[in-house]
Amino acid sequence: MANTLMSIQIIPKTPNGEDVIPYVDKAIEVIQASGLPYVVNPLDTTIEGNMPELLQLIEEMNNKMMAEGIVSVISQVKFYHAEVASMAELVKKYR
Repeated sequence: MANTLMSIQIIPKTPNGEDVIPYVDKAIEVIQASGLPYVVNPLDTTIEGNMPELLQLIEEMNNKMMAEGIVSVISQVKFYHAEVASMAELVKKYR
């Protein structure tokens, strides 16, 4: 079972001031490829996993941004860490 929820917002600085959304889509592709459960929200994406794999995922997303020609990237990250962490359990009273 997962012990960590991570919400991440990737804010890329594009080379020529282009729209960031295509680059954010590339970051979400990295999340999809991880096989971890995730939910895309309007301003961030929440991923369920264990701390080491989530930290690795941050590095992979940042590396993807650099490979796509991004000048720099800000990764705003929030963690919820517990013995068992579940997106479904955390929000079940609201669904």
